[in-house]
Amino acid sequence: MSCIGILALQGAFSEHKAAIQRLKLPVRPDVILVRTPDDLARCTALVIPGGESTTMALVAQRSGLLEPLREFIRTKPVWGTCAGAILMSQSVVGAKKGGQELLGGISISIARNGWGSQIESFEVPLHVEGMKDPTRAFTGIFIRAPVVLSLTPSEADPSIQVIARLPPALLPHGLSDLDESDPRTIVALRQGLHMLTTFHPELTQDDRFHDYFVRHCVLGLESPS
Repeated sequence: MSCIGILALQGAFSEHKAAIQRLKLPVRPDVILVRTPDDLARCTALVIPGGESTTMALVAQRSGLLEPLREFIRTKPVWGTCAGAILMSQSVVGAKKGGQELLGGISISIARNGWGSQIESFEVPLHVEGMKDPTRAFTGIFIRAPVVLSLTPSEADPSIQVIARLPPALLPHGLSDLDESDPRTIVALRQGLHMLTTFHPELTQDDRFHDYFVRHCVLGLESPS
């Protein structure tokens, strides 16, 4: 039986749990909140929610979860959203004074608050490769969102599959001249069993990203397009 954990140290964890529980799946996984190493040990997959990445890392360290999380990510399906995406990166630009503990798992460099402050948050329609009902746009909600700066896989790493990009015409003011292949336009990607979104799918009532993660990464019901 699959058991999907939602890291519940800070951030929008309850929204992720509700979204996964709404899914109509041929195999229904258990969904639990993860606050301790014992909770994590029950899980076969994990979602790291949006929130504040530095705070989440500090609480994980104090809870004895930092190293268990790093070990978990090496072999298990994990999805990071916004702050979770920062924690899953290999390196981060714009970390707070004192640095930023990372969990790793995805071969990218990322920038915190890459599109600006809270008042510069925005929503855009996204067209997502491999998602159910692909002709219907998914509303991407970007709140102090990180920005992917570069893809850094080694020859031994799984290949990176870009799932969604911001169209140049919908980029924040002053960045519309970016080439559509620029990594800064990437807002969702997959590498092996891991998935990353720089926005907040859990803040919508559209559960297709949660469905994608569970079907493709957790249950292996469908191969990527």
